[in-house]
Amino acid sequence: MKILGYNIDLEKAVKTINEKKYKHVVLQVPEGLKSHVYKFVEFLEKNTDSRVIISGDPCFGACDVGRYELRDLKIDFIVQIGHLPIPYVKNPVIPMVFINAEADVDVTKIVEKAIPYLKGEKIGLATTAQHVHLLDEISNLLRENNFKPVIGEGDRRIFSKGQILGCNFSAARCIADCVDLFMFVGSGSFHPLGLLLSTRKPVITCDPYTNEVKSDELEDLKDMILRQRYGAIARSKDAKVFGILVGIKKGQQRIELVNKIKNILDSNHKKSYVIALDYFSPMTLESFREIDCFVSTACPRIAIDDYMQYETPIVTPVELEILLGIKKWDEYQFDEIR
Repeated sequence: MKILGYNIDLEKAVKTINEKKYKHVVLQVPEGLKSHVYKFVEFLEKNTDSRVIISGDPCFGACDVGRYELRDLKIDFIVQIGHLPIPYVKNPVIPMVFINAEADVDVTKIVEKAIPYLKGEKIGLATTAQHVHLLDEISNLLRENNFKPVIGEGDRRIFSKGQILGCNFSAARCIADCVDLFMFVGSGSFHPLGLLLSTRKPVITCDPYTNEVKSDELEDLKDMILRQRYGAIARSKDAKVFGILVGIKKGQQRIELVNKIKNILDSNHKKSYVIALDYFSPMTLESFREIDCFVSTACPRIAIDDYMQYETPIVTPVELEILLGIKKWDEYQFDEIR
């Protein structure tokens, strides 16, 4: 099935549903595809004997592996569209399948346009789930132009070579010392920004949808984000009460890190409370008015992407250590879930 320029292999889900004779299925879809969710439902119900329920909750990634409460709805299978699985994150309650949305785009023009920007010989390649199937083609194009493409393998959180997540850049960090720069192929700025901060190597962004190549713009964005992060730390210097946020989503449960942060705050004579949440928003946190500063151990994007939406500053674990004087500002690192 092709939707919005993406190839989505729903036949894979149909085959599993029919083989296992699943009758009650939940469909998880990212926000960008929700307007087309009815087509997915119709396809699944037409080709199987199952009844499909649409999950109305936001689905930000593969760390959303379904709620325990779905058992009470007699759900026996979950279909998640738009993401690749996180290998070590399993759903212990309900079987599920991940159906990637593979971008159907021609990368030839954008790679050719990027050639003048590639200063060096060894080019590290990184992209998101929607474009990993294009990395072999991109590698061949670079070799034809006398470059040496390098694609890294990530840790147990990463499904495919060259794939990066908003919370994990291990597939790039593992090759950072042996490449001259990175080429990111895809849309948006958060992933290439994280790539830049995590590897500390130059990053060229290649957007095959707009046919734009960017380099200096990403450095400007990095400077702006770092100023914001420095501001969040400065605003929290006099904080006395901290709220430690832990994610309930299966792929975000860093409880050992929570305990470490709790001990650090205790040793610095700071009062703290641990707050568990599934979905983070300004509305869900505004009731905790006694909190001077939140420390997020959940998705790293919460503190950075939505910085301007929260009245109370939110810092990452690394930023807390800078705030308390345990680390210096020049030791700043992008928060990752590894």
